[in-house]
Amino acid sequence: MATPLSDTSLSPLRTVAVVGLGTMGTGIAEVLAGAGRDVIGIDISEAQTAKCVTALEASTARAVERGRLTGPQRAELLARVTTSTDLGAAAGADLVIEVAPESYEIKQQIFRELDGIVRPETVLATGTNALSVTRLAADSARPERVLGMHFFNPAPAMRLVEIVSCVLTAPAAVTAVTNLALDLGKEPVAVGDRPGFVADGLLFGYLNQAAAMYEANYASREDIDAAMRLGCGLPMGPLALLDLIGVDTARTVLEAMYAESRDRLHAPAPVLKQLSEAGLTGRKAGRGFYTYEAPGSGTVVRDALTPLEGGSPTAGRKVRSVGVAGSGTMASGIAEVFAKAGYEVVLAARSEEKARGARARIGKNLARSVDKGRMTAEAAAQTLERVRPTGTYDDFADVDLAVEAVAEDLEVKRQLFAALDKVCKPGAVLATTTSSLPVVACARATSRPQDVIGMHFFNPAPAMKLVEVVRTVLTADDVHATVREVCGTIRKHAVDCGDRAGFIVNALLFPYLNNAIKMVEEHYASLDDIDAAMKLGGGYPMGPFELLDVVGLDVSLAIEKVLHREFRDPGLAPAPLLEHLVAAGCLGRKTGRGFREYAKR
Repeated sequence: MATPLSDTSLSPLRTVAVVGLGTMGTGIAEVLAGAGRDVIGIDISEAQTAKCVTALEASTARAVERGRLTGPQRAELLARVTTSTDLGAAAGADLVIEVAPESYEIKQQIFRELDGIVRPETVLATGTNALSVTRLAADSARPERVLGMHFFNPAPAMRLVEIVSCVLTAPAAVTAVTNLALDLGKEPVAVGDRPGFVADGLLFGYLNQAAAMYEANYASREDIDAAMRLGCGLPMGPLALLDLIGVDTARTVLEAMYAESRDRLHAPAPVLKQLSEAGLTGRKAGRGFYTYEAPGSGTVVRDALTPLEGGSPTAGRKVRSVGVAGSGTMASGIAEVFAKAGYEVVLAARSEEKARGARARIGKNLARSVDKGRMTAEAAAQTLERVRPTGTYDDFADVDLAVEAVAEDLEVKRQLFAALDKVCKPGAVLATTTSSLPVVACARATSRPQDVIGMHFFNPAPAMKLVEVVRTVLTADDVHATVREVCGTIRKHAVDCGDRAGFIVNALLFPYLNNAIKMVEEHYASLDDIDAAMKLGGGYPMGPFELLDVVGLDVSLAIEKVLHREFRDPGLAPAPLLEHLVAAGCLGRKTGRGFREYAKR
């Protein structure tokens, strides 16, 4: 019979056994030993225990070289780690963390054996990110002492630890493990028991959609990954991340998520099954979505899918002058980008006063660049000189490329393209910067749909490196080649995608944001915990609620509605909470209140 768990029965967790010495188990052992814990590393494979010791020696040697550890500190850390192939070595542990493969059978067998080995007061933690902690706890003789302790890879570098309790877990066990996480220098987030928890629950849905996007041949693996790195500031693209995590692991997590949610967005993309069953599980196998130098290597090598260098075989049209339509932040930013690259720019707005205001905004931005030493005063003056403000689109008569950056309203854009069709010379390329509307609808408003293309810049345009180049079924090859060449001249990274809602970035980003809102609606986790989980566990520059408030809740809702309307997937329906906040006028930072409140300027 299990000993009742109370706050007084808990001793500090000084000795910790780590069961499973793969990459994650080895990293957790290093973190624990670095924080002064005595660590017993256990694995059924002698080769794996030896590999763990070698890895610890190598990583701590690098830490000494970089000045993070002294020689004596390294020696003390290594001395605190012992290894064994016998689970009985965990007998004296205060805490056991199992990091075995994601299989109920394997994990349950380990917990059953531990029940007969460890002391009654020992806490048992599973490192699962996909399986039910409740199910594992119920199968144990001490369910009140079983919980989840989900570290992120690489454990020494990633600060997030999700502490997962279920209905059987005693609060004192949660407290003890939370205190340990804090002592390890980690940021613990308390979550309930459901597949994926917070970080992976949001992350794997996004990864799955990226895999499906690739499988549909909508965009290349390189363009999907570049789009999310450069458009969202993520440390890795989704397909490269799937290879790092393991395609088979991702499939297991998604299967568990789908079994609970029945949300089609969590149903594993067929390509994940195909790659898994072929043994192409990512970096560890030497091949997954990409091909690697060797199993375990992170160095990508060319394969049959790698794009050929040298650009398009079709020659583009000559572009010397550019017209930018609009007077907002996006329009002025795009005009600045073209002017910096040496193009003569006509900046047209509904009135000359608005156009002059947009040019003045460019001047202020250039002055800040001079103050920060990014450009000389002479270069800034020359750049501004290239921008000519005007209150009429008639001045676009001689431009080689016209770029519209007006309101995200299809009728407004259609009227503008009809006007540009009359004004612009034959052969001029007409581009829309829409982020969610159909480019072909703009094209059909002209008599030259073959000359129309999407150029989706990201905000702020001078800083963001990405441009999504959106071809319609009517876009001419030389128009596509022209825009690709122009992107190179203005030092932007172009990615190709077809004319469907959300293109690459928004089609992957906004369902993730919507799912975060649903987590709050369901009272699964708080805004702060979700934001912390994605920043610390996923390496995101902003948490989803920070980002929603910056983008604007009205803008986010509009994009969600477009995605839902286009793909007809119930999982893409905007979260009711988002609709309620927009209806109440809580639109984010611009109104002083969104998901959070902001000080009035």
